[in-house]
Amino acid sequence: MLDNTALPPRSAKSPTARGPHLGRLTLEVRQHMPIWQHAAILISLIGLGLAISAAILIFAGVEPSELFQEIILDNFLVRENFLAVLRQTAPLLFVGLAAALAFRVRFWNLGIEGQMIWGGIGATAVSVNHIGPESVRLPLMLVSAVIAGMAWASIALILKLRLRISEIISTLLLNYIAGDYMLHLLYGAWLDPVDSFPHSAQFASYERLPDLSWGISTALLLALVVVGITWWLLRVSRVGLYMKFVHANARMAHAVGIPVVGVTIGAVLLSGALAAAGGFVIATGLEGRLTQGFFRGYGFSGILIAFLAQNDPLVVAGVAFLVALLFDTGRSLQVFYQIPFAMVQLIQAVIVTTVAASEFFIRYRVHWVRRSA
Repeated sequence: MLDNTALPPRSAKSPTARGPHLGRLTLEVRQHMPIWQHAAILISLIGLGLAISAAILIFAGVEPSELFQEIILDNFLVRENFLAVLRQTAPLLFVGLAAALAFRVRFWNLGIEGQMIWGGIGATAVSVNHIGPESVRLPLMLVSAVIAGMAWASIALILKLRLRISEIISTLLLNYIAGDYMLHLLYGAWLDPVDSFPHSAQFASYERLPDLSWGISTALLLALVVVGITWWLLRVSRVGLYMKFVHANARMAHAVGIPVVGVTIGAVLLSGALAAAGGFVIATGLEGRLTQGFFRGYGFSGILIAFLAQNDPLVVAGVAFLVALLFDTGRSLQVFYQIPFAMVQLIQAVIVTTVAASEFFIRYRVHWVRRSA
């Protein structure tokens, strides 16, 4: 046996003889959080992100009063600016829903821009080749765009299901292929015969999405209808319940008899269709023709919107409006204050980071544990 009496006394330098411990930080998983506290954390962190973004812009030379004028007064009180934000919201709704649907079944669709490109190509092909009578030309352009987007998304889907190739890699690479093929068309067969610039010919009036009498584009109404249908699909229908199981645990879902492959195929094809519809909306509603860069920035924005909305269709609508507001303000800052586009992207990254931090504080509680001497 160990004789404790033979042990030497502890010196003053031993750990237990030091001064009182201040304690340590620990993380505890929250079991329940009231909805008001959830909202308070989210709003607080978003406010922090906006404050940091404002500080960046002020440091870049924008006066605080002018910043308030650009973001709040001009965008909400000037009718033309507010309508411009609403027009920008429509394609963002489509790409946000496209990302949310794919993410619901853990298919990380980073090829939204490629599917948008093919949506624009599909719509333009109908216009260039004068397919169908004028009265149904616009619906035919939409159908062609949706089919093209679904076909392009199916390539990455087949590569994952058959060859186990990560969709993160395949969808990203397919973006470049789609972009290069579009440039091949715009510099070749679809070169505008009027000005010889690398964009397609101007769409006819019956090939463009019209505006309503009060200035709101029909694209926004179409997008809101799609939001309602997507909400019903995810929240009410049986398919939405299946997708919830697949997102939680695909193996367990398969074990209990849920058609995991079928649900995944349906969600990914719908994702490609919605992304292509976003390309259709930009080409026929905003640009009036197929241009080289009509898709730029929308892929990242769709992923951002889905992430901030946590794949909820109704929240996607609100987040898409805020991102459209940021887009429109960023363009205004670029024109009037020479703010580079990279700074606009930096502001988006700051907001994403703060929202991600809010998710951390919602899931965990930071607790200080004191230790006695």
